[in-house]
Amino acid sequence: MNQYADSAWIDRRSSAVLLHITSLPGPFHKGVLGQEAVAFIDSLVAGGFRVWQFLPLGPTHSHGSPYESLSTFAGNPELIDLRPCMDAGWLRQDTSLKDVTAEQHAIYRKQAAHQFWLDVQANAELAQQVSTFQMQHAHWLDDFTLFSALKSASNNAAWWQWADDLRTREQEALDAARVIHQTLIQQVIFEQFVFDKQWQAIKTYAEAKDILLFGDLPIYVAHDSADVWANPQFFTLYESGECTEVAGVPPDYFSKKGQRWGNPLYRWDVLQADGFAWWVQRIAHQLSRMDMLRIDHFLALEAFWVIPAESDTGLIGEWRKAPGAALLQTLQDKLGSLPLIAEDLGTITEEVTALRKKFALPGMKILHFAFGGDDSNPYLPHNHEEDSVVYTGTHDNDTTMGWFESTEPHVREHVLSVLKTKPEDMPWALIEAALQSPARLAVIPMQDILELGTEAKFNTPGTLDGNWSWRLERIPAINHVCWQKSLQLNQTYHR
Repeated sequence: MNQYADSAWIDRRSSAVLLHITSLPGPFHKGVLGQEAVAFIDSLVAGGFRVWQFLPLGPTHSHGSPYESLSTFAGNPELIDLRPCMDAGWLRQDTSLKDVTAEQHAIYRKQAAHQFWLDVQANAELAQQVSTFQMQHAHWLDDFTLFSALKSASNNAAWWQWADDLRTREQEALDAARVIHQTLIQQVIFEQFVFDKQWQAIKTYAEAKDILLFGDLPIYVAHDSADVWANPQFFTLYESGECTEVAGVPPDYFSKKGQRWGNPLYRWDVLQADGFAWWVQRIAHQLSRMDMLRIDHFLALEAFWVIPAESDTGLIGEWRKAPGAALLQTLQDKLGSLPLIAEDLGTITEEVTALRKKFALPGMKILHFAFGGDDSNPYLPHNHEEDSVVYTGTHDNDTTMGWFESTEPHVREHVLSVLKTKPEDMPWALIEAALQSPARLAVIPMQDILELGTEAKFNTPGTLDGNWSWRLERIPAINHVCWQKSLQLNQTYHR
């Protein structure tokens, strides 16, 4: 049950740790939904935190960005913990689950899926669970399973490169494909069923420990996704399936040439004429998994940057208006009070702020952006508002130590002056500033809690290589000094 159903925002001052699931330690090529996640929740409790923030959970393309997913509804099968699959008898007992590579993980999932479906045929209770799951999620699962099977069968070709009858979703071709690719489809159903069960187990444990789960939703969906293939009428596409225009941002703090993300844009008129039904399903699905949700690039709900598809950068483009108020009102009417956080970084206009405030959505304050200018900088601690979420830095920033050590001397001097601290007190001086802030929620990346440098940076915006790979070697024990420091500060600042 959503814990904020009757509240416009968090009911008390709280703090969070930002750590994506893939950064958890463990025996697989990336973190999974297993015992390490449970141990991390216990550590959050020990540190006095109430919230765990992570990045989007969807299946990724080969570059691994969680913001470029094959589905806005599906879970990433690479996050599945294979150990319970072995316990259930779906993997041979002599299968080695130590130092499992991405390729091995995929092979083991295929093996487990085969045995799983044999068990479904023999076990009425399991068969009923699977049937219920399929019915509850049919509005996205049917399309995603076929999409995934067709991508596998076409050597991972983008959907607009498929045969015309599959690209345009002719019913006879889809029906035939479901028969031909039944085994591949069954594997995807297995993966999504197991992901859902493992996620719900983590959610149940978090609820028992009074830890809230804080997710992230990209404003756009990937061009090569089940979402666009199944609903081309909602996106800026040619009849061929290729984009007429794409999403991105003009030049900003992160990039002098802007960013060309390449996502198709929404045809807001068509979405609105349909009562925003797809968006309602999208948000409802996410809130069934988590307690609160950050809307990435919130400003695009008021106005969005339109880049010609043939352009290589974000330099050329134009702003267009979006029906954000109508969308948010519909979401509120259908779903109740919205536990949403607006990522309002970048080019923020008075209209964007007014839209956010109209629906009581907190914005974001980034301390890395606060220094080096004058006292009017909105990110400086004394300018923070209660209806906001303060971060030392986000997944798109360097770590606090890396940022502080590499920034210009006058910025460092400003940091030390404002915080009344010394260089050797970083990053804890900035962590303390975040926890001291009037902002109702303060978020600290795990890398900052561990005092790590640039080697632990998680993402560099506008690049594809070398991102999303940082991992914890181990979760600090609950009596570790980092949790003791955190607990003391959380208590001091009533979080």
